[in-house]
Amino acid sequence: MLKTAGIHHITAMVNDAQRNIDFYAGVLGLRLVKKTVNFDRPEVYHLYFGNETGNPGTVITLFPWEKQLKGRIGTGQVGVTSYMVPIGSIEFWKARLDQFGIDYRLSFRFGEEYLTFSDPDGLQIELTERNDGLNNHWNVGGILPDYAIKGFSGATLISTQPHKTADVLENILGLQCLGDEDGILRFKSDVQHGNTVDIKLTPSVRGLMGAGTVHHIAWRASDEDELNRWKLSLQEKEFYPTEVLNRKYFQSIYFHEKGGILFEIATDQPGFTVDEPVNRLGEKLMLPSWLESKRGELEETLPNVEVRNMEDDKNETYF
Repeated sequence: MLKTAGIHHITAMVNDAQRNIDFYAGVLGLRLVKKTVNFDRPEVYHLYFGNETGNPGTVITLFPWEKQLKGRIGTGQVGVTSYMVPIGSIEFWKARLDQFGIDYRLSFRFGEEYLTFSDPDGLQIELTERNDGLNNHWNVGGILPDYAIKGFSGATLISTQPHKTADVLENILGLQCLGDEDGILRFKSDVQHGNTVDIKLTPSVRGLMGAGTVHHIAWRASDEDELNRWKLSLQEKEFYPTEVLNRKYFQSIYFHEKGGILFEIATDQPGFTVDEPVNRLGEKLMLPSWLESKRGELEETLPNVEVRNMEDDKNETYF
């Protein structure tokens, strides 16, 4: 049986590009590892944030488009994106969120404490302490490796048919079911980042796609050969995956699971250094070869954005 190693990336829709760079890079301390465009809608940025090298299991990607309507988190979506931080760092993160005027609350499940808050567009985010994974050495605004976000701890899925989604996670993607607690069913994989997935079992409102919602969640495949085996396996089980698509930094296929959530399976390779050295990741607009002829037009259309030191601007109101 094929088994995914865990979460590859999570992609969400937001409105303002600069505001989200300020939040994910400036406040949360993630590295902007790639600044490119939505290959299907090149007039819209595609921004990737992760650890210092953008390893699978650490990257959230955003489609910022000011004109899109506000969405609603609900069924058929990823409801919460969860990150892991080093043991003993939650107090640091409480203070940092306070510093930037970001409200948060605390919750507990499966023996872990979660610090829950929202990004500027309403995406739900959690931080939890774990020993899993290597420390992130991308240093931003006093966020030292002892505190820095290491990558995903997991995600919470809100399904129209939770038990059918659970069946996909366990019997198609190969995750292990750990049991349920207070209306949450938990699954786990064997890797260090992005290794837990929760399914909400209690009823929820119908999700509406738009700014402030997750577009899809991607699962890991080691290489293109494995991806093709995933494609064949899904076809045999009548999930009707797409053709293999070239996303430059990975190859991928998409399919909808039975609970309405869009799943992607993406290769670990070639990664984000395919067109930039690791020490220059995210510094300039990178385009696939088929869009290079439109670079001038796109650079005029896309808003000017940059990674800013939020410590210098903390007296201003961004969020």
